[in-house]
Amino acid sequence: MNWKDKVVLVTGGTGSFGKKFIEIMLNEYNPAKIIVYSRDELKQHEMRNAGFDHDSLRYFIGDVRDLDRLKRAFNRVDIVVHAAALKQVPACEYNPMEAIKTNILGSSNVIDAALDRDVSRVLALSTDKAVNPINLYGATKLAAEKLFVQSNAYAGSHNVRFSCVRYGNVVGSRGSVVPVFLKQRESGSITITDERMTRFWISLEQGVRFVIRCIEQMQGGEVFVPKIPSMKVVDLARAVAPQAEISIIGIRPGEKLHEVLISEDEARLTLERDDMFVVTPSLTLWQRDQVFAGNILPDGFRYSSDNNSQWLDIDDIKEITGPIEQDYREGKLV
Repeated sequence: MNWKDKVVLVTGGTGSFGKKFIEIMLNEYNPAKIIVYSRDELKQHEMRNAGFDHDSLRYFIGDVRDLDRLKRAFNRVDIVVHAAALKQVPACEYNPMEAIKTNILGSSNVIDAALDRDVSRVLALSTDKAVNPINLYGATKLAAEKLFVQSNAYAGSHNVRFSCVRYGNVVGSRGSVVPVFLKQRESGSITITDERMTRFWISLEQGVRFVIRCIEQMQGGEVFVPKIPSMKVVDLARAVAPQAEISIIGIRPGEKLHEVLISEDEARLTLERDDMFVVTPSLTLWQRDQVFAGNILPDGFRYSSDNNSQWLDIDDIKEITGPIEQDYREGKLV
């Protein structure tokens, strides 16, 4: 793909993912234009003052709940990365209709605007919490995934293609547990909910580069899942604050002991590649010649954070969290 003649729009462009995506795009891919679409004018102002002031950058104030504004923003756009979402689990539980309006109806609006404006490719960001969800956030992201996959049926004569990327916790992103542990460390005590808890982990840069690769190869209808390592949350606590006391407080409502990126049922539709899995659509309602490459998974396969073949030990975790700790000391983590 020749990115230099593409116009790229990122919903939620002022978030952790959006800023890293735009940074890599500007430094390495030089698209014709990048549009930052978000609803917070202060974050856009701060982003511009932080050095995101390139000639190819455009800042659009808008909410994914506003279909008319999306249609205006998507005019002559080639590629959309849909990263806007309400993602704090407790906030979604307490404000369920707000989560539905943004994560589900907002995703529907992105799809409608992309169809109406003949956007070429739309890739949505999802989460491991969308697999067998037990909280509202996960349920909204599952619904959003289904919308994006099956919206390929609406493309018809349009050139637009819709796919998703699904990965685990992003180390150091807004809402990550790492800054929480760094703050708690100052008191000499860190709280974790269960000492058996495991999570998938991916760095912000790895997540962005994976998204870029998926945009380049997507045909429409795939859910791309990277092969990423797991870590024990208690090991993370020990890496960040080796001298602190660890208190076990019990699993919170809507929290899982282990996360799943591919369930047993999905595995029957999933193909394995060197660095990723590709969940193919279960029901293809569109007429299109598509051949999804990859190897069939064994019967009963399940990709969860507790049965992973890749694990991070405490030294690995220290290496990953070192730059985040530096940012924390310098007041760059918000």
